[in-house]
Amino acid sequence: MNIAILPGDGIGPEIVAQALKVLQCLDEDFNIETALVGGAAYEASGHPLPDATLALAKKADAILFGAVGDWKYDSLDRALRPEQAILGLRKQLALFANFRPALLYPELAGASSLKPEIVSGLDILIIRELSGDVYFGQPRGIRILPDGQRQGFDTMHYSESEVRRIAHIAFGAARKRGSKLTSVDKANVLETSQLWRDVMIDVSKEYKDVALSHMYVDNAAMQLVKAPKSFDVIVTGNLFGDILSDEAAMLTGSIGMLPSASLDANSKGLYEPSHGSAPDIAGQGVANPLATILSVAMMLRFSLGKPEQADRVEAAVKKVLAQHYRTVDIATPGCIQVNTQQMGEAVVAALAH
Repeated sequence: MNIAILPGDGIGPEIVAQALKVLQCLDEDFNIETALVGGAAYEASGHPLPDATLALAKKADAILFGAVGDWKYDSLDRALRPEQAILGLRKQLALFANFRPALLYPELAGASSLKPEIVSGLDILIIRELSGDVYFGQPRGIRILPDGQRQGFDTMHYSESEVRRIAHIAFGAARKRGSKLTSVDKANVLETSQLWRDVMIDVSKEYKDVALSHMYVDNAAMQLVKAPKSFDVIVTGNLFGDILSDEAAMLTGSIGMLPSASLDANSKGLYEPSHGSAPDIAGQGVANPLATILSVAMMLRFSLGKPEQADRVEAAVKKVLAQHYRTVDIATPGCIQVNTQQMGEAVVAALAH
């Protein structure tokens, strides 16, 4: 099995290095190749997603991705900014279904920004449609109005087939969990959302065993902090999913704990932590690698057909947390505070015993 490793920028190389240690200690016959992406690729080749990197990603069975971006690239043309690498990979590889679990480990209840009684036992799965919506809609740009003002414009749209495709993924996932699906939209304002809701209702007829409810995105944002355990599976569009999944991340204590999977129709996937490149702490050895390590577990389960190994990795993370090891973002009184490398080594040690 071929795995492409794309560390990227900022803390990306640091956290991916620890996840790679975990992957390599599983005693599996993986063919692992590494390539530049994002700002690092731009510096080397003048483009954030070089042809060689894209070719490697296309031939791989799965991609482990770190993070891209740095403030120093903000002045570049948009097409050359590091973030275009991840958007390009999603488009070129037809990755349309993003899975972001928000699971609160019992040991981290005190690290959440909400009261323990609100978040204890939290286990939410957010499914975000990844290839459509305003992020990819055309036309877009900045134009000059007749009065001389500049006007920015973007286009939000979804086709029926795009919504139907992600709906089936979401209903299937809900069926394997608590059989409860919340579809988040803004149908009271947006025509795109009205179509989204209509299609969700139509697809629900094929899943009589799954309870479908609908919620406007503003209410969903409020309910995530008011009563987060009322959710099981959430499905929503690209823009709303981007925002809500980051909000849900903080319920777990740190965005450094959230893995993610972006899948195509055949379960080939790109796996990455939900957080960004954090250039302000890059090179300091303080970043939390657990989201990336948990992304490896998702990769083993969804794309590589190794569910037992996925269970082993997740169990190792739970063991490390039970041993009170913490990076600074999830540190609590009385914990054993460790750096990025030490946390990775602790997971490897837990895997070995």
